[in-house]
Amino acid sequence: MSWIQFIIETQASELEAVENLLEQLGSVAITLEDNADTPLFEPPLGTTPVWQDTRVIGLFEQQCDTQVIQNALSQQFGEQTPIRFEILEDKNWQTEWMEHYHPIQMGQQLWICPEWQTPPQPDAINLMLNPGLAFGTGTHPTTSLCLKWLDQAQLNQKTVIDFGCGSGILGIAAQLLGSQRVYAVDNDPQALTSTLDNAERNHVADKISVLSPEQMQALHSKDNFKADVVVANILANPLISLSAMLANMTKTGGEIILSGILNEQVESVTQAYTPYFNEIEVKNDGDWCLIYGRRTG
Repeated sequence: MSWIQFIIETQASELEAVENLLEQLGSVAITLEDNADTPLFEPPLGTTPVWQDTRVIGLFEQQCDTQVIQNALSQQFGEQTPIRFEILEDKNWQTEWMEHYHPIQMGQQLWICPEWQTPPQPDAINLMLNPGLAFGTGTHPTTSLCLKWLDQAQLNQKTVIDFGCGSGILGIAAQLLGSQRVYAVDNDPQALTSTLDNAERNHVADKISVLSPEQMQALHSKDNFKADVVVANILANPLISLSAMLANMTKTGGEIILSGILNEQVESVTQAYTPYFNEIEVKNDGDWCLIYGRRTG
């Protein structure tokens, strides 16, 4: 089955009207895209920002009347508004991305390999991954910065917390690289499911505990549990608000790795963690950063 997608190039001020009309005309899905290469990074809480120049894509079933839709859009928004439609061939979108995902080397020892491909270096430490619906394939700079740090770290017999585990890629990498036990934490049940699946795929499920943030906090409160290494690849604002909690879960002399941070956010994140950590270091990859610190007494 094919689909018809209408593409309207508009301004933020017209966005709601465009969406409403597309829905009235029978659109089964509406997508917003940047039409002027203007990135939107981490917005303030409670806001839903949009691009000033926005491309709106309305998806319609194949049997729709394209002339009726085109006329209605042109009549409402004028001939000067760029409007076009195209046929979209149906595909298995859940697996389409697999064609473009290949093994990636992270540092000296570690490779991230899709489970459907043969590892290029069978004798390396190969993390076989199927991220499913969870975040974390190793291709984003925030994830690769953490993986490269783990690759060179001394993890033997250490406990690790992977806070915001997503697909489980960081926690599983830590386990394959020698850690004693990993606690993978996420507030998304799908992430915990993906982490368990990937842990089983890499034969380390018996050494990884998957927990919600509340369960992790309960473990800490009950047993005063602290980890040797805490890795948190989330976003700057949550990292700032969680600074005291993550510090309390890090052993004295332990290490913390923070990522998901833009270059311009480094100072504010660092300020939140310097009361608890010293030896602060920052590593960059394009617009993104990793912050390292060692827990003080």
